[in-house]
Amino acid sequence: MNQSAEESRHQEYLHALSEAIELGDFDGVKGLVEILHPAEVASLLESLPQRERDLVWEQLDSEQHTDVLAEAEDAVRASRMARMNAEELAAIAQEVDLDDAVDILQDLPEDLADEVLLAMDEQDRARLESVMRYPEDTAGGLMNTDVVTVRADVTIETVMRYLRRRGEIPEKTNRLMVVDRHNLYLGALRLAALLINDAGREVRTLMETDIPGIPASMPESEVAKLFEQRDLISAPVVDEQGLLLGRITVDDVMDVIRDEGEHSLMGMAGLHEEEDMFAPVLRTARGRALWLGINLATALFASWVIGWFEATLQQVVALAILMPVVASMGGIAGTQALTVVIRGMALGQIGWSNLRWLMLKELMVGIMNSLAWALVVGAIAMLWFGDVRLGFIVGAALVTNLVAAALTGAGLPLVLRGLSIDPALAGGVILTTVTDVVGFVSFLGLGTIFLIA
Repeated sequence: MNQSAEESRHQEYLHALSEAIELGDFDGVKGLVEILHPAEVASLLESLPQRERDLVWEQLDSEQHTDVLAEAEDAVRASRMARMNAEELAAIAQEVDLDDAVDILQDLPEDLADEVLLAMDEQDRARLESVMRYPEDTAGGLMNTDVVTVRADVTIETVMRYLRRRGEIPEKTNRLMVVDRHNLYLGALRLAALLINDAGREVRTLMETDIPGIPASMPESEVAKLFEQRDLISAPVVDEQGLLLGRITVDDVMDVIRDEGEHSLMGMAGLHEEEDMFAPVLRTARGRALWLGINLATALFASWVIGWFEATLQQVVALAILMPVVASMGGIAGTQALTVVIRGMALGQIGWSNLRWLMLKELMVGIMNSLAWALVVGAIAMLWFGDVRLGFIVGAALVTNLVAAALTGAGLPLVLRGLSIDPALAGGVILTTVTDVVGFVSFLGLGTIFLIA
């Protein structure tokens, strides 16, 4: 089903749910959420204001609570879990997949997470703690320890007997992990190989050795690239000695890719990627206030720069009219370069070996575009105000600002990364400040020199 059809279906469910809530038809609400997949129910909850969320939540049974929480976004899940006690949370954490349980615990305050762990049985607590000792944005934090292992020196017949005795295998298992008797990872055995090969063949003759063991410390962004490049469905996670710790499955990697995309989009506006659209007004306002304050500081700095040329603006009104053109053109040019470079960094395509070529390319693009648009804007200014000098001034300022914007947009993400600052979050504000200041200084400075002096 294509995306538009999925969106259409979601809107139909949302409309029916909202209508049932408005009419007080709670049986209708319950009947609707019972037939939907937990992920669809979670999506509906994320689309409702808090009061309506509470009403829908009350119509779910305890088993649905567990499944829906596992599928919900962090912000919605955290707000719901804040109303539960440690025993309730422990029961949920023991029912969901290990990686989902880890996500749930990581959303809790540290003291409450400790209470939840203590309320769990010893085996589940040990499994959770083995994953939680790794940062959540690493392969170790993504992995699930529920993995089926076999030895290399056994036959296919032995493996089949072992699987039948187990009775079930973990979801999304397409390969069995092959280890030695010390749990050292050796390779992987496709489930399909069990069906198409002679029962007497040994695992070592069929196992794949080209599927790498992912170090537990590998950042999740690199894990996502590895899955994309090799079209993996699952992959083993190992420690520094190569001992098997668990596995990562493609559904977890898809979450990483989605979160990175949302982070880049939301970060440009200073927002968190998991921001709850229907969070209370006070919480939302508080979350956005910091970035508005930072933006205010940069805007005041740009205004202060304009203040240097107050006398010029009073004498030549045309400069005040054309000033936003120079600043906005620089902002757009810089944002284009910034976006391309941030994307390239996310894909691992930019390094010191190609940095010089990239900067030169962006410089040439900036020069070509600035010259072309300088002619257009300069001609418009001359025809509009009947002053040839004004056309040359705005054209020269436009060239200066677009070239500066291109170089800043291309180089800024690399500088910020070197300072361990997130380019997606801070790049836009810094770039806007640079293009505004360069644009204002070049345009008003040239105006002061050639029109006033």
